[in-house]
Amino acid sequence: MIQQIIIKNIEKPNIKDKNIDIDWFCNSFGFSSGRDTENISTRIINEIIEKMQLDARISSELIASDLDISTSRVNHHIRNLVESGFIYRQNRHIFLRGGSLKSAVDSIRKDTNSILDAIEEIAKEIDDAIGLKNR
Repeated sequence: MIQQIIIKNIEKPNIKDKNIDIDWFCNSFGFSSGRDTENISTRIINEIIEKMQLDARISSELIASDLDISTSRVNHHIRNLVESGFIYRQNRHIFLRGGSLKSAVDSIRKDTNSILDAIEEIAKEIDDAIGLKNR
């Protein structure tokens, strides 16, 4: 599975507000960037968080209905969120990785470190092969 992890260094909000914090969180992971001018990914994350509080079974159809967006459009954004490693699907239901935002971040941190370790290993092999030395 290809996994794309985006992390942006954005100044944390000064105001304590759940919605502002969720926006900052999602923007820090690049969920609402590029063509997502309506912040649909952030709205989906918000829906998932709200539904988790209610122990609801979360599906693309439920999110689409609640946000008044087509299911195909929601599925597009869900696929991107799955590829980021932030959420996962099991059967037709959607789950936040680790069951909480903090757990999801911890899991993504481990994934990121693993990816960087592999890149570093190959970089060292390339350096050794062409004779570059570390300072």
